[in-house]
Amino acid sequence: MHELSIAISLVEQLERAARREGAERVTAVRLVVGGLSGVEREPLEFCFPMAARGTLLEGARLEIEEVPPRVRCPACGAEETGGPAPVAACPRCGAAPVEILGGRELRVREMEVV
Repeated sequence: MHELSIAISLVEQLERAARREGAERVTAVRLVVGGLSGVEREPLEFCFPMAARGTLLEGARLEIEEVPPRVRCPACGAEETGGPAPVAACPRCGAAPVEILGGRELRVREMEVV
């Protein structure tokens, strides 16, 4: 379960940022997680409180926005969104491979502090 190492790294980075800004506590973290990022929502939600224990993020609410994959066909120019797995061929013309435009991201949208 690599979500634990992701949660630990996330907490470490966010705690450093919060301390730099003089925060006493982090109350919420909002993440954007792409469908092609390889990060599973439920394991990350499970691991986050363990990773945050004893830090400024302990007790923080974790909110995750899931973003579906987005691809473009270089042959016909069609852009498609959706599905949890990468599309190997264009659903409109059948050309392969398609260009991945989005869905790989794993980023912090915002962090609430007090």
